[in-house]
Amino acid sequence: MLDYAGLEALAAVVREGSFERAAHKLHVTPSAVSQRIKQLEERVGQALVLRGQPCSGTEAGRRLCLHVEQVALLENDLRRKNPELIPEGQAALPSLKLAVNADSLSTWFMDAMAAFTEGSNELLDISIDDQDHTAQRLKQGEVMAAVTATGSAITGCNTWPLGRMRYVAVASPAFVQRYLSQDGTLQSIARAPMMCYGRKDSLQDQWLQSLGVDGRRNAARHFLPSNQGYSKALELGMGWGMHPVQMIESELKLGRMVELMPGQSLDIPMYWCHTRSAQASLQRLTDCVIQAAAACLEPMTAQ
Repeated sequence: MLDYAGLEALAAVVREGSFERAAHKLHVTPSAVSQRIKQLEERVGQALVLRGQPCSGTEAGRRLCLHVEQVALLENDLRRKNPELIPEGQAALPSLKLAVNADSLSTWFMDAMAAFTEGSNELLDISIDDQDHTAQRLKQGEVMAAVTATGSAITGCNTWPLGRMRYVAVASPAFVQRYLSQDGTLQSIARAPMMCYGRKDSLQDQWLQSLGVDGRRNAARHFLPSNQGYSKALELGMGWGMHPVQMIESELKLGRMVELMPGQSLDIPMYWCHTRSAQASLQRLTDCVIQAAAACLEPMTAQ
């Protein structure tokens, strides 16, 4: 049998990042938190917390935290259906840990979040990561569900296709005049300064590769992990970059931005994945995600 006092302490330490903050949340002393986790580690026979700044969970620790979150969801469902069993205010509201890529969050996923929270009391804990890496967070037990570009099966998870996010290569007129006015070929684009959202961002390279050009040797790359900052940097002519069509249409119409190769877009398939063991608890969130994605994304290409 698992010790739920120990599990609660473990989840608090991993969530808060320190024993002190976890103790404050649980209204106990840091030594009490440490003792509970020590007893839990002795019971399961392995380390569950990586002590550091901040503290984090081992693989086993993260999976136990996920178990705690799933139990909290089940208890919340029970409380909604049978409020007399667990009086209001005697249990903390459950928190859903999700991983979402920044472009989805800036376009359609906010609608899914709003629709979900309007009819529920669950809290959302969103982690932002590249769409090619959110699935890894799910595999490692860091999150319960994710928006990802990975359509392949993930052990212990269910996957739904959402649609395709369309990207176009854009730059400011001033950037085009400075770097591409003499030779607007793909090779010159591949050599020009790029804007990248972060070091995991490979959309520019994927777009060039889809057109038969290898741009990976281009070291002239700016890294700016902020959607607003990224858009502003493109507008100011710092570099060229891939941008979701939904976020750039007005700038293209006004002439503040220019599509570098009209008609040559890059479509990234998007999927919704969540742990199978939490399917019942996450069904309404899944419905909200699928509905919001259908209103914004391009339909999936038939296989």
